[in-house]
Amino acid sequence: MPRVPDVAIIVDQKREMTAVRECRKLGIPIISILDTNCDPDLVDIPIPGNDDAVRSIKLILKSLTDSINVGNPANT
Repeated sequence: MPRVPDVAIIVDQKREMTAVRECRKLGIPIISILDTNCDPDLVDIPIPGNDDAVRSIKLILKSLTDSINVGNPANT
């Protein structure tokens, strides 16, 4: 990657703890789908949801990507 990403989207905080630590270290904001077994204090934008169900993940990620595309000035 030529530069640090603007944001990181993490689906399973427990499984991706290395990514969470790396984002914290580099100052990358984190959006994360959080289940009841996750710590919301470790992310910048917590999204309560089932991070184990594929349909739940697809729905939330589709909504996020649609919103990002609408707000992206390169798409106009």
